[in-house]
Order: sequence, then structure tokens, then C-alpha cells
Amino acid sequence: MEHADSQGNLKTALQHAASLLYKKPELAEEQALEILKTAPDFDPAIHILGASYRLQGKMEEALEVIVPLAKRLEKSAPILLELGLCFMATGRVRDAIKTMRKAVSLTPGHSETWRNLAILYDQVEEKNNAYKATQKYLDILSKNIEITEVAKLFDDGKIAQAETLTRDIIKKQPTDVVAMRLLAEIGLKIGRLEDAKNLLEYCVELAPFYDHARHNYAVSLYRKQKLEEAIKQIEILLERDPDNSNYFVLLAAIYARKGDFEPALKIYEDILSKKPEQGKLQLSYGHTLKTVGRIDDAIKAYRTCIKVNSNIGEPYWSLANLKTFHFGDEDLENMLKQVIPEGGDPDDQGHLAFAIGKAYEDRKNFDKSFEFYQRGNAIRRLHHRYDPKINIYDTVRQVKFFDHAFFTKRKGQGCQTSDPIFIVGLPRAGSTLLEQILASHSQVEGTSELTDIIALTRKIGDKKNIRAVSKYPEILSDMIEEDFKELGESYIETTRVQRSKTPYFIDKMPNNFKHIGLIHSVLPNAKIIDARRHPMGGCFSGFKQLFANGQSFSYSLSDIGLYYRDYIKLMDHWDEVLPGRVHKVQYEEMVSDTENQIRMLLEYCGLEFEEACLRFYETDRAIRTPSSEQVRQPIYTKGVEQWRNYEAHLDPLKEALGPLLDRYPID
Repeated sequence: MEHADSQGNLKTALQHAASLLYKKPELAEEQALEILKTAPDFDPAIHILGASYRLQGKMEEALEVIVPLAKRLEKSAPILLELGLCFMATGRVRDAIKTMRKAVSLTPGHSETWRNLAILYDQVEEKNNAYKATQKYLDILSKNIEITEVAKLFDDGKIAQAETLTRDIIKKQPTDVVAMRLLAEIGLKIGRLEDAKNLLEYCVELAPFYDHARHNYAVSLYRKQKLEEAIKQIEILLERDPDNSNYFVLLAAIYARKGDFEPALKIYEDILSKKPEQGKLQLSYGHTLKTVGRIDDAIKAYRTCIKVNSNIGEPYWSLANLKTFHFGDEDLENMLKQVIPEGGDPDDQGHLAFAIGKAYEDRKNFDKSFEFYQRGNAIRRLHHRYDPKINIYDTVRQVKFFDHAFFTKRKGQGCQTSDPIFIVGLPRAGSTLLEQILASHSQVEGTSELTDIIALTRKIGDKKNIRAVSKYPEILSDMIEEDFKELGESYIETTRVQRSKTPYFIDKMPNNFKHIGLIHSVLPNAKIIDARRHPMGGCFSGFKQLFANGQSFSYSLSDIGLYYRDYIKLMDHWDEVLPGRVHKVQYEEMVSDTENQIRMLLEYCGLEFEEACLRFYETDRAIRTPSSEQVRQPIYTKGVEQWRNYEAHLDPLKEALGPLLDRYPID
């Protein structure tokens, strides 16, 4: 470089050295040495030189530079911090604590020193001091006016602006864990789960006692299906705050997701025995009770939730979603009182509308029932946007890419295990019934609607969020034989947490029909079952179902009709390029000819016939889907022609289905 022969050049050279410090410390060292040739006593350059040595692991050189600088500038908090970091790196923990305590006594607002003090106290097991240092650090960061602005933008729903501002803060201060946590929370909100998880992991590494971030980290692990890792994080939190009910509630949710329902129920019962008037907790308790088949207790929990939170619609819908429950006149009157013609909380009003629709349906007032089902769908559609053109486009991509040549070229590749049995199709098409029948077999375990295949497509396609364009499926062209095997093995590994010891397990995520090409490529010996229902019955059943998440195509008769057409188009394609690969079970035929259909299903799966599969309703197992109570009874026939009660209102559905109704005529 040119010698810094003026004050301006010296400042520019110093800024350049500082910018290199954390990216390329060896270049920062070179730059600092060049500056010191011209200005040997220039303290900022000496500081950068010492820091560059530390970051390169040259600890003798670092101490040789920083110790005399700290003696000369004994009241400089940044220099004392650097000396403390050098002591940390050489294992001189007590010297580091002493030095950093002096730094914060001089400059109490020096956040980085407090952060490192927390880490040091933790190393010497002074947990109380570690916690206090962390709180000091967080207090300083939280007072940043920009952080306050981010929080306000986030609360106001201005997510894009909040994200931009947060990234700017982190760019200026890469160790600002409050900003990191906020950015991760934005990621959790918009579906960037992997990014959020990675941010929070770094966050708790930087600030081990930042419990809010660790709780968020546990949530991100839970949502990524990394359940054992999530439990470990909660255990750390409970060591420090053993009475925190929020941690226990998350732990219960994780246990329930794992299928460990007894410890989940015990947690809910312990908390509610002390604080029974927690409506949201009563709701979660009710959901878990429903899953394990304790329906009377679930109803009681939902009733308690209504009693303590009379203005929320979700417990009413939860009662309706039992399917076998019937609302009394007083229930209906109370629900109608809470309907707000315009405005109101959309989740609350949406849940109420679907529940009232069910109440009127039970009373055979189908016109009024449809009015409220339509209202509920309209509310959901406002906040769960769906563009049928995107699904049409994605369907075309699958059909175009997965041709005969693709499968011929890759025959025999993938993970050869035959453990998984996939049940695909549209929601409410009988998939829970098929799962219950198969899970009644001694060799088969029912799990739930697993997200692992969808997560795999996101990973393959480098899809960061719901709006991003995925490289999948075309990216599969670049993969070699070993890649397909590893992807199959990855699926088997990530689903292991949901399984016990049976040879076979069921993955009944209905939307996996879109990914049969991928499933066949990575798991060529897996069984794939298409749970199909007449388009009018299947689509209308989806229309009157409020789904907890996803399935946004179901909130319009036209959208769900078009979606069904895409589904049939894709299933026809799989039958053409992979003949005999998928076993179709028509719901109406299963209802009318149950034993023969069950025998054919078991034969396809390579399973010996067992009488228990005919008495599936006697099988005691957890069931998480809306049909849980229906499949705990002998074959459910009432729903087959249910749509006809609403036929006067279903012209938009018929129009959307179009020529498909020639294939499935209406008698």
C-alpha cells in the first residue's frame, strides 16, 4: 500500500484494516503493520494488530502487543476488552474476568464486554453472575432505538420493513443478539425455519443465558421436527427457571408430537391443577385428549376453555371438529351472539363460522349451514392467499420433468428399504380410515401426517420461503446415484423419531401425491396408496373443514375444484410412467365393499391378512386428524352422499371440475 503520509490517508487505511479484521485477519495484520511503519505509536493500529494476532491464534504475539497497550490506556474499555479476550483465548479465565469487570466499571454501557463476562462466569460456574451479566448485555441492546422500531414494525405486521431494518442493524453490529433473535422470529413467522434455527443457534452460542432466544431456538427445533434436540434446550431452560410454565407447555407439545402422550398430558394436568383458568392451555389439553381417544375429557376441557375465554371461537370449532359431537340450542345461541358482521378477530370469527355451520348441519338446516361454511371460508381466504395458477404450473413441471426416460435411467437407484407406506390424495378422502385399517395390522405402525418429504423438496430445491421459486424437481437431473440413496436414507432417519419397532410405518401426508416421482426415486420399494373420493363428495368435505394450517386451496369451491383436477392429472401421469406403482382405493368402494377392499389393500402392501384390520375401530391408538372419532367406529357411511344436501349451492364447484364430472358422473 502507499504510505499514510497524511491524516486523511491514515484514517482511510485504519478503516480498511478494521474492515478486514473479522473477515481476513491476516490481511488486517499486514495493513496494521504498514500503518505502524509510518506512525509507530498510533494506538488504534496497535489495537487492530493485537486483535488480528488473537483472531489468527497467535496468542504470544497478541499479548506482547496488547498488554503494554492496556497499561498505557488503562481507562479504555475497548482495549481492556481486547486484553480480556486474549486472556480468554489462553485459558486465563480469572484474569479475563478481572480485566472485563474493570472495563465495565469504566464504561457500563459497553455491551460486548458484558456478553463475554457472562460467558466467563458460566465457565467458572458462577451462574448467578452469568445471568446478571447477560441481562445487562440485553438491556443495553434493547435500548437501541432501532431495535424498538423493529419490534413496532413486527407487531404492526410490516414484516418486510422489519426484516430490512433488522438486517441493517446486524450488518453494523454482527453480535447484536437481540437483533438476531428478532430476525429469527421474523423467519419463524414467514416460514424460513432453517434460517431462523441457524440464527438462534448462533444467538445462544454468543449469549448462552439469553433465555428468550433459547426458548425461540427450542421452538424452531420443534417446528423442524428435531424433537430430541428441542427437549435438550428446554431442559437447559428449566435448570435456570424450573417453574416456568411456558417451557413446560412447549415440552408437552414436543412430547405430543413425538407420540409420548402420557407425559404430555401429565404436564398439562400439573399446570391446570394450579391454574385451571388458562383457556389456551385447556385447548391444547383438549386436543391431546382427543388424540388419545379420551373424548369425554376432551369435551370437558373445551367447555372449560369456553367458560374462561367466552369470546374465542377455536374451542367451539374444536367441539365441532370431533364430528360426532352435537351442539345444543344454548351452544348455538351463544355462538351466534359472538358473530360480528364486519371486523373482529379473523381467527376467532373463522372458527365460529365453521362451528355454526356444523351446528346447523346437524339440524338439517342446510341453507343456513352453507351460509356459515361459506362465511368461514371467505374469512380464511382473506388471510390465506391461494393462486390456482401456481398449482397448475407446478403440476405441469412435475409432468414434464418426470417422464419415462427419467425413471428408466435411474432404475434400481435409491434407498432400498421397504419400511414406508405412503397414503396420498386430497384431505378428507378417507386417508385416516386407510391408516387406521393398516395400523391395526401387527406389522404396521401409524404415525401422522409427516412433513419430511415436503421438507426434503424444500432442501433439494433451495426453497427459502413459500414465495421463493424452487429448483425442484429439475435439480434432480444433476444428482448422481449416491445422492438418491442418501436422500432416501435421510427420510428414514428423520422419521425415526415418529416410529417404534414395527417393520412398516405409515406416512399419510396427503399432499405427497405431488412428489410421487421423488418418492419412487429415493425409496423405490416404498408402498404408495392413493386415497381417492368422488370429486363432489371429496371437494365439499374439504370445503367445510377448517384446516389448522396449509390446504389454502380449500377455502373456495372454485379453487378446490381446480385443485382436484390438478390432482387427477398428476395421478394419471404417475399411472402412465410408473404403471402399477400406486394402489388406488376409492372411498365409496371401501364403504360398500369393505372386506374385499381391505384384502386387496393388504395384498398390495405384501401383508398377510389379519382379522384385526376388519375390526380397525377397536384399535387403541392416537389419531391426530379430524376423522379421529369416525374411524373409532365401524365403517362410516353417512358422509358419502353428504354433499347432495348442499347441491343447490355447489354450481361453482361443478363448473371448476368441468369435464372431470364426465369421468365421475353424478347419478
